[in-house]
Amino acid sequence: MTTGLQDFLEDIQRVENFEEFQDATVKLRDLLGIAHVVYHWVNSVGERFGAGTYSSEWVDRYLEKDYLRMDPVIFGCFQRFTPVSWKQLDWSSKAAKAFFLDALDYGVGNQGYTIPIRGPNGQFALFTLNHNTTDDAWDQLIARNERDLVVVAHEFNKKALSFDTHSEAQVGPSLSPREASAITHLAKGLNRGQAAAEMGISEHTLRVYIESARHKLGAMNTTHAVARALSMGLIIV
Repeated sequence: MTTGLQDFLEDIQRVENFEEFQDATVKLRDLLGIAHVVYHWVNSVGERFGAGTYSSEWVDRYLEKDYLRMDPVIFGCFQRFTPVSWKQLDWSSKAAKAFFLDALDYGVGNQGYTIPIRGPNGQFALFTLNHNTTDDAWDQLIARNERDLVVVAHEFNKKALSFDTHSEAQVGPSLSPREASAITHLAKGLNRGQAAAEMGISEHTLRVYIESARHKLGAMNTTHAVARALSMGLIIV
């Protein structure tokens, strides 16, 4: 393992909250010199959580178009236990091709490498690297780092599991103070940049809180999440 990745492993082991977890995806992206690093999971009760460097515009677009239902990466990796290059997945359908072109328009790179991870009690996670480059250059980057990346992916998952505080006795959704603050700012009409500034965090970190809140609330999109939070009395405007 390179010194850079070894140092990064020590950094992620020290992560204590979602904000630092999000920052870790940015740090790894920059360390590897690629476009994006993304971690996404579904826990034992179906709640979803994501952190990564995709733009907020692409995340919103993905949710708006309900791409989760047909994403070849999700479906391809759910059937696998080993890392997979996106070139190995089935992109032959008209819907998959349209999805891929849409992703490119929103800044997602043409190359991807995803490591599927399975945890306790049905937890399923994906750790993804994404970049815009040639096949040969991408294959060389992955070949240099593939063993280390599996270790890194499992460290991300181990840390994410430590945040999974769901209790079977919990009767309704509960937002953390930061999640509630993020949703409240949006409910007041602030855009993402303004909300992030008010909270003193980056827009990427803001997105982590918004997405976490949205999944807890079972909302289809951010607007739906705001409406549900208001109706449940979880935020007051």
